[in-house]
Amino acid sequence: MMAYFVESFWGERNNGFDVLYHNMKHGHLSTKDLADFIRERATIEEAYSRSMTKLAKSASNYTQLGTFAPVWDVFKTSTEKLAGCHLDLVRRLQELIKEVHKYGDEQIKVYKKTKEDVSGTLEAVQNIQSITQALQKSKENYNAKCVEQERLKKEGATQREVDKAAVKSKKATDTYKLYVEKYAAFKSDFEQKMTETAQKFQDIEETHLLRMKEIIESLSNTIKEIHLQIGEVHEEFINNMANTTVESLIQKFAESKGTGKERPGPIEFEECNTSSAVEGVKPRKRKPFGLSGIMKKEKDTESVECPDVDSVNIPDVDDEGYSIKPETTQDTKENDFSSSSDSDSEDDEPRRFHVEIKPVQPNNSSMPSLDELKLSIGNITLSPAISAQMNRNSSSEELTKSKLSPPTNEKGNSDLLAWDPLFSSSLESSSSASLASSSSSARPTTPLSVGTIVPPPRPASRPKLSTGKLSGINEIPRPFSPPLTSSSSPPPAAPLARAESISSISSSASLSAANTPTVGVSRGPSPVSLGNQDTLPVAVALTESVNAYFKGADPTKCIVKITGDMTVSFPSGIIKVFTSNPSPAVLCFRVKNTSKLEQILPNAQLVYSDQSQSDSSTKDFWMNMQAITVYLKKLSEQNPSASYYNVDVLKYQVSSNGIQSTPLNLATYWKCNASTTDVRVDYKYNPESMNVPSMLSNVQVMVPVDGGVTNMQSLPPAKWNADQMKAYWKISSISEKSENGGSGSLRAKFELSEGPSKPATLAVQFISEGSTLSGVDVELVGTGYRLSLLKKRFATGRYMADC
Repeated sequence: MMAYFVESFWGERNNGFDVLYHNMKHGHLSTKDLADFIRERATIEEAYSRSMTKLAKSASNYTQLGTFAPVWDVFKTSTEKLAGCHLDLVRRLQELIKEVHKYGDEQIKVYKKTKEDVSGTLEAVQNIQSITQALQKSKENYNAKCVEQERLKKEGATQREVDKAAVKSKKATDTYKLYVEKYAAFKSDFEQKMTETAQKFQDIEETHLLRMKEIIESLSNTIKEIHLQIGEVHEEFINNMANTTVESLIQKFAESKGTGKERPGPIEFEECNTSSAVEGVKPRKRKPFGLSGIMKKEKDTESVECPDVDSVNIPDVDDEGYSIKPETTQDTKENDFSSSSDSDSEDDEPRRFHVEIKPVQPNNSSMPSLDELKLSIGNITLSPAISAQMNRNSSSEELTKSKLSPPTNEKGNSDLLAWDPLFSSSLESSSSASLASSSSSARPTTPLSVGTIVPPPRPASRPKLSTGKLSGINEIPRPFSPPLTSSSSPPPAAPLARAESISSISSSASLSAANTPTVGVSRGPSPVSLGNQDTLPVAVALTESVNAYFKGADPTKCIVKITGDMTVSFPSGIIKVFTSNPSPAVLCFRVKNTSKLEQILPNAQLVYSDQSQSDSSTKDFWMNMQAITVYLKKLSEQNPSASYYNVDVLKYQVSSNGIQSTPLNLATYWKCNASTTDVRVDYKYNPESMNVPSMLSNVQVMVPVDGGVTNMQSLPPAKWNADQMKAYWKISSISEKSENGGSGSLRAKFELSEGPSKPATLAVQFISEGSTLSGVDVELVGTGYRLSLLKKRFATGRYMADC
């Protein structure tokens, strides 16, 4: 090939080297743009494949009636094959994108080596540029001094001035000649090195263009092969439709839906038999066509006139009002109105069974009383769907829930949003009213919905126990479910999956039992160098909130609800990458282990999902890059100094199984006297509720006690807040390695001045890092991004216990 670069990049200012060097860098940008173009094509093909798959599924839902029904099978098969072809194209394009990225990495290595090789040429360029400027200045100075010397001679200046000007002129002449000699030496070195460097740059560009053409040729061949496959599918479709002739469709319908090949036989005319008119009238009945066994009596329009009343046999009745069985004679048989024959012959009538109901024999026993009848009716149990009884004060929403809710012993999936009445001031009154309404009837009623569960009323008198500092309630057992020990040892806790040494999501324990922990921002990779990386880093946080309500020591009365959310953290430098690229790479992620999730709600404004996915253990999502770019820019304008910006992408609810789904089981016991109140809280660590057993940290228990507490004795030591009238226990951590396998008791004795106290609802909070209750996991799908950090944790929401 001709040396175009050697001949075309010289010029007065010697800027050819700078142009060639930057052109070499532009080659890497072209490679990245080509990868983005192929990725966008793959995204379009994937979306088209999904649409074709949906279309193929919809073909099965079209009507399967009529002669055209078999054609839908042809459409379905052809559409599924087309979807498979486009999905194969997506797979090949993704492999091609990997090749382009690999070539981009090779380019960077070549550029680094070339930069070292042409460093001498860069120095020669700088020398020739500097010497050229110095030579030009010395030339101008030489011309000026010569002109000044001639002017003084012509004007007749003094000899001293003329000699002085001659000295300056000679000095300028020597300097000018020196720069001319230096320029000649620098010029020779510059021409030699620039020639070699220009040829090197041309070789690099030739190799780059050849490689890019190979990639494009591979892309073209891949698309061509897929189009050939698509053409074969279309050709097969055409052949199938040609083989599916009108005759074959009609024949298939006739074979599958035919009603028989026997045609109706001939019917001959029969003379009317008038002898039966003397004995009585026999009305004719018509049999409905094709419905044997379901006969409808009709009055014949051609029947003879009705006989006199005396000619009709009226059956006799006995003292109880029952018909007396008449003697079976030929006359009665002929006058039987239950005949269904359509002819005058009696031989083709169907055989009938005669059923006789005999009356109950009278006895001397007396009639049952009204109370006995009421008692008998009251013992009848009606179906829950019919005999549902609800409280008069129940809302229509609660009534709807009661029809759809499971029995009361299955409360694991109840909604905790309806818990507010449990802790209001009217606790006892509402529960007493509910109990009174439920016990007003002697027969069982439909179980109440878990959304309207209220605690049962506290007994008026409590058992008197021996008074002591902390021994008044120690005799009560601790019934927990599940048991303390397990046949299988739990797996060890797995560390956080991360690919960066610096966390992009910081965690802080929530100090409120009613609030779930939040995800904050922290320092991470430099946003300045972010645009130069091949893949963009993003971080993901999975945060779950467990809400529970424990009633006494009964595990069947435990109500549990577990929710979670997924947050994606973007570095601030990614905004510049998104805005500078009109079509950035689509961020796709897959949520795994979703079999325990009841519901997943993605952010409809930012996240797309495929509702037709059949795999119950995984769900795929992808982001609306245009919307996410606008949202991140808005966050950046609100907080320009932030290093990271968090985006909530989806929320989900985890299926629960009562107390077995709670990581910390609770049971509370109260003993209230006029002067003292004893409280005991039993707790037990439950590793079976977690996907990977992890430590519960920052455990806090808050017990409100009224009645004017003057003194508190507790074990382990607790703190009393007189303003809030609450006792606080703090436990640093609870796990299987804790004492007694994570089981223990909190005890306190309160001395009162305005007793007795009323048992109240206590609240517990804790947090666990590195694990989730659902076992949900996340991975990125596709290229362009990398998961720098995956953070998992769960914490308490409303975690409460009552006695």
